[in-house]
Amino acid sequence: MQRLLGVLLLLPATFFSQEKTDSLDRLASDFWTWRTIYRPFTFDDIPRIERATGVRDWSEAAVEKQRADLAKFESRWSAMHPNAWPVAQKVDYRLIGSAIARVRWELDVNPRWQRDPTFYIEQTVGALQEELMPPPPFNEVRWREIVMRAENVPSILDQAKLNLKAVKPFAQLAIASLSDIDARMKRVGAGLAPLASDHSARVQAAMTKASQALVEYREWLKQNLSAMRPDFALGENAYGFFLHRVALLPYTAHQLLSMARQDFDRVLAMESYEHQRDLHAPELKMAASSEEEIARMVRDEASTRRYLTAHEILTVPSDLPHWTLRLAPDYVAAFDGFSELDDFTSPARLQQDGTRWIDPPSGDLPYFFKAYANDTRTTGVHEGVPGHFFQLSLAWRNPDPIRRQFYDSGANEGIGFYAEEMMLQAGLYDDSPRTREIIYNFARLRALRVEADVKLALGEFSIAQAADYLARTVPMDRKTAESEAADFSTAPGLAIAYEIGKLQIERMLAQRRLQLADRFKLRDFHDYVWSNGNVPLSLQRWELLGLDDDVKKVDELAR
Repeated sequence: MQRLLGVLLLLPATFFSQEKTDSLDRLASDFWTWRTIYRPFTFDDIPRIERATGVRDWSEAAVEKQRADLAKFESRWSAMHPNAWPVAQKVDYRLIGSAIARVRWELDVNPRWQRDPTFYIEQTVGALQEELMPPPPFNEVRWREIVMRAENVPSILDQAKLNLKAVKPFAQLAIASLSDIDARMKRVGAGLAPLASDHSARVQAAMTKASQALVEYREWLKQNLSAMRPDFALGENAYGFFLHRVALLPYTAHQLLSMARQDFDRVLAMESYEHQRDLHAPELKMAASSEEEIARMVRDEASTRRYLTAHEILTVPSDLPHWTLRLAPDYVAAFDGFSELDDFTSPARLQQDGTRWIDPPSGDLPYFFKAYANDTRTTGVHEGVPGHFFQLSLAWRNPDPIRRQFYDSGANEGIGFYAEEMMLQAGLYDDSPRTREIIYNFARLRALRVEADVKLALGEFSIAQAADYLARTVPMDRKTAESEAADFSTAPGLAIAYEIGKLQIERMLAQRRLQLADRFKLRDFHDYVWSNGNVPLSLQRWELLGLDDDVKKVDELAR
């Protein structure tokens, strides 16, 4: 706790009080510094911000402190008068407004810290996983952080027991996810032991205490399950807060359903045509070993970069690091099922390669891992190049510090999904018919996620119904379908990001092409979108096309 207090004491006085000559840049700097201290951990694999070191505190007093600080940020933001500012600065103003609204969403509109026991698994197991995703080496600073996060687990779970007025379906998800947590934590400790050297004794002691606390938390949830309320739906008003104040989407929940259903119909038709085209095509040959799968990724990532350049699709900086696969060591594999096993690096690690940790190829792999093993370009295009790793690397180079630090899944996941079908239509998979079928099937899933997300949030789906729907309609393995439904129920608004973000990009592209006619260049369009890839697409459209109708619609819906 002393380290965290030290960070707070070093902050300028303006961090907590508005000066007479407040500015957007000062507000943004103060807010992001504050956010590195308080932002919750999450199993969403898109990295958000680099965090200040320090013990995390979810006591009632700490939450009230967050609320008080947030109210000051809201007041400072509302006191500004951006009407005469240029559009680029107005976009930055809206970004900070969205970031502040996200905190209000987390604390009060969708207060998972009060209603969702899985939230505290993210603050404990998720915190450890996040620190263990970057590949070795482990330096002194990193070992201290690992130990501190493990030692922080018991106190966070004690606070959870005081805070929670838990929703029963979420408690059941938490219990299920912790069913073998003692064995998992032993694997983490044993896997780290050969690497820990002088830190080994403290690492093992911290992991043991963390494991005991997680087991006790699971049993506490079981004992209190019968008294918990069954309804978990947020309702239309709360969901609308996220859509219009956080994600800055110019659509109602019911419009999202219509948009996704129309695209689902289109994708299913395209997939049907592709199937007939491929009647006599050979099946994909799964990599025979992890070494072969890793080598395929090296080859395919390089060929994808060449394709982007040769076809003038997207500028590929020569110094941008690579997306790689690595066989997951036991201390990483132990987290499988909690979150994606990805390391997209960070603004402070821009020269490091990104990493996807994999299991050995087999017919029993889950949906996305199996696709990787069959053709690394399938998920590699979404997660690596030109998707998340590539997009985040470019966005973190953006000269605007507000845009470098802002985060929004609608843009991030929208670009990742858009990259899949864009590269399909651009011809990357012309050499592999069965790979094209996989990409269409991915698209079917992305569209269906919208329906699952919206109906879970509005109380029209139970978690089991959402899982059944995905397993049957994608189709996909039951384990992955259950994991997706669980994630979407506890994190409303996340699953719509892929499909709706992609549709927004396609709409923006079409309008830009009409604006420029023969002067339109796809590479220029993509370079803008990728470098601003953390920015909500309604704001990108306003700045790039000069069209503010989406922004006005957002304001109308937010009233």
